[in-house]
Amino acid sequence: MEVEECLEGRTSTRVFRTDPVEDAIIDEALRMANLAPSAGNLQARDFVVVRNVHTKKALRDAAYGQDFIKTAPVVIVCCANLERIGHYGERGTTLYCLQDVAAAIENMCLFLHSKGLGSVWVGAFDENKARAALELPDHARPVAMVAVGHPAEKSVRRRRLPLEQIIHREKW
Repeated sequence: MEVEECLEGRTSTRVFRTDPVEDAIIDEALRMANLAPSAGNLQARDFVVVRNVHTKKALRDAAYGQDFIKTAPVVIVCCANLERIGHYGERGTTLYCLQDVAAAIENMCLFLHSKGLGSVWVGAFDENKARAALELPDHARPVAMVAVGHPAEKSVRRRRLPLEQIIHREKW
């Protein structure tokens, strides 16, 4: 798959089939995620791969009842590692680590799409409930959940703003 085809074809998938996703594909998706750029190459991101139905239920509850989190075969919770980015000070722990995680998620979602899998990036959740469900250490901040599985239906490409509305040259 060409890069353009991958970028244009990826959509958010919220309805998944029940068949499992191979560990090898998840592992490769995480390897691709870790190839993303990171501040100072510190790779201030960690991932918790969840397949357990009880843990996924707790994550669904943390995500304000978004049921696809429970029904997806795999949920990957993407965390900022505040310890790993700490030498950059406050900017590192409030911004750089979030950028690191975001870049990794995009790589992961594109790779999963290229392999015929669906995914959805979820940012709406109670961090404390997610933290408790995963028994995260204090230095790991859950930033996003990515539900992964084989799509059960075709997702719809959502409209994008026209470029002339979002691009500014030299000055705003």
